[in-house]
Amino acid sequence: MRLNLPVRVDTSRPLIAAAAVLSGFGFTLLGSASAQAALVATGACDNATLSQPFASFGDSASYKLISGGDFESSLAGWSVSRGAAVVGGAGGAGHALALSPGESIQTPSTCVNTSYPTFRLFAKNTQGLGTVLVQAVYKLPPLNLSVPLPVGVITLNSTWSPTLPMLTGSIAAGLLSNGTAKLSLRFTALTGTTAIDDIYVDPRMR
Repeated sequence: MRLNLPVRVDTSRPLIAAAAVLSGFGFTLLGSASAQAALVATGACDNATLSQPFASFGDSASYKLISGGDFESSLAGWSVSRGAAVVGGAGGAGHALALSPGESIQTPSTCVNTSYPTFRLFAKNTQGLGTVLVQAVYKLPPLNLSVPLPVGVITLNSTWSPTLPMLTGSIAAGLLSNGTAKLSLRFTALTGTTAIDDIYVDPRMR
Protein backbone atom coordinates (compact mmCIF):
# COMPACT_ATOMS: atom_id res chain seq x y z
CA MET A 1 0.00 0.00 0.00
CA ARG A 2 1.52 3.35 -1.03
CA LEU A 3 1.48 6.02 1.65
CA ASN A 4 1.93 9.74 1.02
CA LEU A 5 1.65 10.90 4.60
CA PRO A 6 3.95 13.34 6.40
CA VAL A 7 6.03 11.99 9.25
CA ARG A 8 4.01 12.02 12.45
CA VAL A 9 5.03 11.69 16.08
CA ASP A 10 4.53 8.09 17.08
CA THR A 11 2.44 7.81 20.26
CA SER A 12 3.02 4.09 20.92
CA ARG A 13 3.89 3.44 24.58
CA PRO A 14 5.17 -0.08 25.19
CA LEU A 15 4.65 -1.30 28.75
CA ILE A 16 7.82 -1.23 30.82
CA ALA A 17 6.63 -4.43 32.45
CA ALA A 18 6.65 -6.21 29.10
CA ALA A 19 10.43 -6.02 28.92
CA ALA A 20 10.69 -7.69 32.31
CA VAL A 21 8.28 -10.44 31.32
CA LEU A 22 10.11 -11.12 28.07
CA SER A 23 13.47 -11.14 29.83
CA GLY A 24 12.24 -13.53 32.50
CA PHE A 25 10.71 -15.76 29.86
CA GLY A 26 13.98 -15.79 27.97
CA PHE A 27 16.10 -16.66 31.00
CA THR A 28 13.72 -19.50 31.91
CA LEU A 29 14.02 -20.99 28.46
CA LEU A 30 17.77 -20.55 28.41
CA GLY A 31 18.04 -22.48 31.65
CA SER A 32 15.98 -25.38 30.33
CA ALA A 33 17.36 -25.39 26.81
CA SER A 34 21.06 -24.63 27.20
CA ALA A 35 21.86 -27.73 25.16
CA GLN A 36 20.03 -26.12 22.24
CA ALA A 37 22.02 -22.86 22.27
CA ALA A 38 23.72 -23.82 19.03
CA LEU A 39 20.30 -24.06 17.41
CA VAL A 40 19.70 -20.29 17.52
CA ALA A 41 18.93 -19.41 13.89
CA THR A 42 20.03 -16.10 12.38
CA GLY A 43 19.08 -16.34 8.69
CA ALA A 44 15.81 -15.85 6.84
CA CYS A 45 13.25 -18.46 7.90
CA ASP A 46 11.14 -18.22 4.73
CA ASN A 47 11.15 -16.72 1.25
CA ALA A 48 8.75 -13.90 2.02
CA THR A 49 8.86 -10.79 -0.14
CA LEU A 50 10.45 -7.86 1.70
CA SER A 51 9.61 -4.16 1.41
CA GLN A 52 10.32 -0.87 3.19
CA PRO A 53 6.86 0.29 4.32
CA PHE A 54 8.19 2.73 6.94
CA ALA A 55 10.90 4.42 4.84
CA SER A 56 9.05 7.73 4.74
CA PHE A 57 9.07 7.72 8.55
CA GLY A 58 12.84 7.37 8.85
CA ASP A 59 12.92 3.55 9.09
CA SER A 60 14.75 2.10 6.07
CA ALA A 61 14.64 -1.51 7.34
CA SER A 62 13.13 -4.25 5.19
CA TYR A 63 10.00 -5.97 6.55
CA LYS A 64 7.82 -8.92 5.64
CA LEU A 65 4.04 -8.55 5.67
CA ILE A 66 2.06 -10.85 7.97
CA SER A 67 -0.23 -13.00 5.81
CA GLY A 68 -3.33 -10.86 5.12
CA GLY A 69 -1.80 -8.06 7.20
CA ASP A 70 -2.79 -5.37 4.70
CA PHE A 71 -6.45 -6.51 4.82
CA GLU A 72 -6.65 -6.49 1.03
CA SER A 73 -7.37 -10.21 0.67
CA SER A 74 -8.87 -13.14 2.54
CA LEU A 75 -8.47 -13.32 6.31
CA ALA A 76 -8.10 -17.10 6.16
CA GLY A 77 -6.18 -18.26 9.20
CA TRP A 78 -7.05 -15.17 11.24
CA SER A 79 -9.04 -15.19 14.47
CA VAL A 80 -11.39 -12.20 14.27
CA SER A 81 -13.85 -11.40 17.03
CA ARG A 82 -17.45 -10.67 16.23
CA GLY A 83 -18.05 -7.01 15.47
CA ALA A 84 -14.68 -6.23 13.94
CA ALA A 85 -15.31 -4.30 10.71
CA VAL A 86 -13.39 -3.52 7.54
CA VAL A 87 -12.80 0.23 7.03
CA GLY A 88 -10.66 2.49 4.84
CA GLY A 89 -6.95 1.76 5.03
CA ALA A 90 -3.83 3.79 5.81
CA GLY A 91 -3.21 6.65 3.39
CA GLY A 92 -6.86 6.70 2.34
CA ALA A 93 -6.45 3.64 0.13
CA GLY A 94 -7.38 0.00 0.49
CA HIS A 95 -8.72 -1.53 3.69
CA ALA A 96 -8.01 -1.77 7.40
CA LEU A 97 -9.75 -3.43 10.35
CA ALA A 98 -11.64 -1.48 13.02
CA LEU A 99 -12.02 -2.72 16.60
CA SER A 100 -14.33 -1.54 19.38
CA PRO A 101 -13.50 -2.07 23.07
CA GLY A 102 -13.26 -5.77 23.90
CA GLU A 103 -12.89 -6.89 20.28
CA SER A 104 -9.70 -8.58 19.14
CA ILE A 105 -7.94 -10.11 16.17
CA GLN A 106 -5.10 -12.60 15.96
CA THR A 107 -2.94 -13.03 12.88
CA PRO A 108 -2.00 -16.33 11.28
CA SER A 109 1.35 -17.67 12.45
CA THR A 110 4.55 -16.70 10.69
CA CYS A 111 8.04 -18.07 11.20
CA VAL A 112 10.55 -16.07 13.24
CA ASN A 113 13.98 -16.64 14.74
CA THR A 114 16.59 -14.51 16.47
CA SER A 115 16.84 -12.33 13.34
CA TYR A 116 13.18 -11.29 13.68
CA PRO A 117 13.26 -9.19 16.87
CA THR A 118 10.56 -6.59 16.20
CA PHE A 119 7.34 -5.77 14.36
CA ARG A 120 5.45 -2.61 13.42
CA LEU A 121 2.09 -1.60 12.00
CA PHE A 122 -0.02 1.43 11.18
CA ALA A 123 -2.87 2.38 13.51
CA LYS A 124 -5.22 5.20 14.47
CA ASN A 125 -8.18 5.89 16.73
CA THR A 126 -11.48 6.64 15.03
CA GLN A 127 -13.59 7.49 18.09
CA GLY A 128 -12.58 8.39 21.62
CA LEU A 129 -9.12 7.70 23.04
CA GLY A 130 -7.95 4.53 21.31
CA THR A 131 -5.73 2.08 23.17
CA VAL A 132 -4.85 -1.45 22.04
CA LEU A 133 -3.28 -4.30 24.01
CA VAL A 134 -0.68 -6.16 21.93
CA GLN A 135 0.45 -9.74 22.61
CA ALA A 136 2.91 -12.05 20.86
CA VAL A 137 1.49 -15.58 20.82
CA TYR A 138 3.76 -18.61 20.33
CA LYS A 139 2.97 -22.28 19.93
CA LEU A 140 5.75 -24.13 21.72
CA PRO A 141 6.68 -27.82 21.78
CA PRO A 142 6.34 -30.47 22.95
CA LEU A 143 2.59 -29.99 23.57
CA ASN A 144 2.10 -27.21 21.02
CA LEU A 145 0.81 -24.94 23.77
CA SER A 146 -0.15 -21.36 22.90
CA VAL A 147 1.86 -18.97 25.07
CA PRO A 148 0.86 -15.27 24.92
CA LEU A 149 3.54 -12.72 25.84
CA PRO A 150 2.48 -9.16 26.71
CA VAL A 151 4.19 -6.70 24.38
CA GLY A 152 2.61 -3.39 25.37
CA VAL A 153 -0.31 -1.04 24.97
CA ILE A 154 -0.48 1.25 21.95
CA THR A 155 -1.98 4.71 22.50
CA LEU A 156 -3.23 5.96 19.15
CA ASN A 157 -3.39 9.21 17.21
CA SER A 158 -6.49 10.37 15.38
CA THR A 159 -4.55 10.01 12.11
CA TRP A 160 -2.71 7.03 10.63
CA SER A 161 0.74 6.71 12.20
CA PRO A 162 3.29 3.89 12.49
CA THR A 163 3.79 2.34 15.88
CA LEU A 164 7.22 2.17 17.44
CA PRO A 165 9.01 -1.17 16.88
CA MET A 166 7.66 -3.75 19.33
CA LEU A 167 9.42 -6.89 20.58
CA THR A 168 8.56 -10.33 19.21
CA GLY A 169 10.39 -12.34 21.91
CA SER A 170 11.62 -14.59 19.11
CA ILE A 171 15.00 -15.43 20.63
CA ALA A 172 13.51 -17.14 23.68
CA ALA A 173 10.77 -18.90 21.71
CA GLY A 174 13.22 -20.11 19.09
CA LEU A 175 15.34 -21.90 21.67
CA LEU A 176 12.51 -24.35 22.29
CA SER A 177 11.69 -24.77 18.62
CA ASN A 178 14.99 -25.80 17.05
CA GLY A 179 15.88 -22.19 16.35
CA THR A 180 12.69 -21.20 14.51
CA ALA A 181 9.30 -20.52 16.12
CA LYS A 182 5.78 -19.74 14.94
CA LEU A 183 4.54 -16.29 15.93
CA SER A 184 1.00 -14.87 15.88
CA LEU A 185 0.14 -11.33 16.94
CA ARG A 186 -2.99 -10.55 18.95
CA PHE A 187 -4.53 -7.07 19.13
CA THR A 188 -7.30 -6.30 21.63
CA ALA A 189 -9.03 -2.91 21.74
CA LEU A 190 -9.20 -1.56 25.29
CA THR A 191 -10.72 1.91 24.85
CA GLY A 192 -12.09 3.90 21.94
CA THR A 193 -12.73 2.64 18.43
CA THR A 194 -9.45 1.86 16.69
CA ALA A 195 -8.23 0.80 13.27
CA ILE A 196 -5.08 -1.13 12.37
CA ASP A 197 -3.41 -1.82 9.05
CA ASP A 198 -0.22 -3.10 7.39
CA ILE A 199 1.26 -5.44 10.03
CA TYR A 200 4.93 -6.17 9.33
CA VAL A 201 7.71 -8.21 10.99
CA ASP A 202 11.33 -7.07 10.75
CA PRO A 203 13.72 -9.85 9.64
CA ARG A 204 16.68 -7.53 10.20
CA MET A 205 18.16 -8.27 6.78
CA ARG A 206 20.56 -5.30 6.71
